[in-house]
Amino acid sequence: RDRLLDAGVIVASPVRGLYGKARPFVEVYDGVERLVSAEVSLDRPELFRFPPFIPRDMYLRTDYLRSFPDLIGSVHSFTGDDREHAALLNVLDDGGDWGAELSTTDLMLLPAACYPVYGMLSGRTDVDGRRFDVLGTCFRHEGSDDPARLMSFHQHEQVYVGTEDGALEFRDDWIDRSIALMGSLGLDVRPEVANDPFFGRAGKMLSRSQRESALKFEIVATVANADKPTAIVSCNCHRDHLTNAFEITGTDGAVAHSACVGFGME
Repeated sequence: RDRLLDAGVIVASPVRGLYGKARPFVEVYDGVERLVSAEVSLDRPELFRFPPFIPRDMYLRTDYLRSFPDLIGSVHSFTGDDREHAALLNVLDDGGDWGAELSTTDLMLLPAACYPVYGMLSGRTDVDGRRFDVLGTCFRHEGSDDPARLMSFHQHEQVYVGTEDGALEFRDDWIDRSIALMGSLGLDVRPEVANDPFFGRAGKMLSRSQRESALKFEIVATVANADKPTAIVSCNCHRDHLTNAFEITGTDGAVAHSACVGFGME
């Protein structure tokens, strides 16, 4: 991080895990994005771009709040009248917690680029092997001194929604393609069985089950620490977890399955 800051590649902020990016960073980012986009285009997926926010009710259906409450970002705003505004300013001038004067909105910060796809398909009964290309600005509240662990970052994702076998084939195909693609940049990459950082005591059992079932693979590379490689691509099979929550089925009436591959662009 210090070397990147000293070289002017990134710009520090008072908040850990939040950086500005200067020309050297942006030019490399754009080059990697062109590389990923060219590979993705071979599948001719449906292309969508969504805002960095997700409706609160849709957010709850993903179960993210139960699984990762320590990572969430909720949008709040002022909804009062002149009198309440004056009260807010008094709290502000006194150095108090002016955030307590705000109200929740119907928006949450987007934690994963693929989530709006399931909201878009909610209730569909004809989903048989559709593929989607999505690129989103994501947020996870995990401040870190590691410049590869950002609070605000971009995911370029490919999403499959269809049959159980199709989801597994999609995930496995993209493991191989991701290794080849990142390796073409001269990176020393390898796949690892992984798990998500589910919260709490119950989360440890979920993480263990996810790892034992080999539902999540990460393509890792050395970024800052050779002893602790960084995940730069994530290849996941969700089974029917998200499709069941959004009541997405195939033409045969069975609940669809889904999978995704996400490139962590930064």
